[in-house]
Amino acid sequence: MPYTLMPDEGYGLEVETLEYLKEHVQGPDRWVLNFGPQHPATHTTLRLVLEIDGERVARATPHIGYLHSGFEKLAEHHDWNQYVCTASRMDYISPIVNDIAWHHAVERLFGVELTPRCTVVRTILMELGRIQNHLLCVGAAALDLGAFTSFLYGFNERERIYDIIEYVSGQRFHPDWTRVGGAWRDIPDDEVFRRMVRNFIDVRLPNAIADLENLCNRNRIFVDRLQGVGVIGRDEAIAWGLSGPNARASGVRRDLRKDEPFMCYAPNWDGNGADPVRFNVAVASDGDCLSRYLVRLEEMKQSRAVIDQLIDRIPGGPIDTVRDAKLRVPQKAEVYGSIESTIQHFELYMHNRGFTSPVGESYASIEGPNGEMGFFLVGSGGRCAFRAKCRPPSFMSFQAFPKLMEGHQLADVVAIIGSLNIIAAELDR
Repeated sequence: MPYTLMPDEGYGLEVETLEYLKEHVQGPDRWVLNFGPQHPATHTTLRLVLEIDGERVARATPHIGYLHSGFEKLAEHHDWNQYVCTASRMDYISPIVNDIAWHHAVERLFGVELTPRCTVVRTILMELGRIQNHLLCVGAAALDLGAFTSFLYGFNERERIYDIIEYVSGQRFHPDWTRVGGAWRDIPDDEVFRRMVRNFIDVRLPNAIADLENLCNRNRIFVDRLQGVGVIGRDEAIAWGLSGPNARASGVRRDLRKDEPFMCYAPNWDGNGADPVRFNVAVASDGDCLSRYLVRLEEMKQSRAVIDQLIDRIPGGPIDTVRDAKLRVPQKAEVYGSIESTIQHFELYMHNRGFTSPVGESYASIEGPNGEMGFFLVGSGGRCAFRAKCRPPSFMSFQAFPKLMEGHQLADVVAIIGSLNIIAAELDR
């Protein structure tokens, strides 16, 4: 029996897709199903066109662009500090990491070095962002499979991270805290900040991880839904360009914090011979959904170890660089008490002049929660980027979804999507 379209002409499939299916799809039991964007597991932003053969998926075609916001184009109209408000809205699960990634790339273009104080604080916040991202990923992945309690275990502790971010930046969800060479303001009080972080990493986070492990790791239903599902081998993961936990779960031992170290992950990060922070890279070999879940659990423990090494070693001194005063955003107290700082503030903000970039191009990336997140920047001597291109890990992961989905049942779609942790705003940009 030849393939025929459903009565509504394919549930809104594009004409090209329909023509392809008419030509290539044959068989009595195959039909086309739109999975998302309205499906709860796709969070109203992801769409999959699935070719179903009985209960199994014969072909999966991702369709992107449902959350396209023109983020990269906006970089050509926002100056080097303004754009941080846009960058933080890409991976909105851990916005502080996006802030750091953007200004890490800008500082590479400008040749700006951070002060030791800023380096330590950024590293701590970045690892908190990694934990923040992984808590939601492992919790939501279980939620999509019906385990609501584990979602609460993860989500409750994310609120404590929001408390810390709010204390540092003044904003709870999108901190927009970093600036070229520093931050918009220093930590209000080191001791309060230290106490908040210590309570989280010493008490709340270990309890949350233990709850997740006790609930899920030996749960027969949870393990059976993930083990052997969405398998991708080491060589295939490299060929598809996977990075982060999705690659390390397949045996790819690559972590930019080790391979291309930056901030406190690099030796001599303070200019006085300081050793890099010590942590282990979580690697698995099975390459399935369960491995991706377990790698993220272990990475939270390693992030806790990194924070533990730094939280009692926050140096004194300025939070922002003072080597080039024209790049420096003056602190509010200085603006109110110094005519030079008032003029500098006026030049940067009120007069809309900003500061100009070098003429050239650069690429810099960090090890984000979902993998390598980098920015390629072209500076033309203006106050904005001539061109900015983001390398988002979600885009690289989502392109491998059809490969991961081959031959699996329809019920496995949510398990595989949840294990990849696709963030649509970062995917579509």
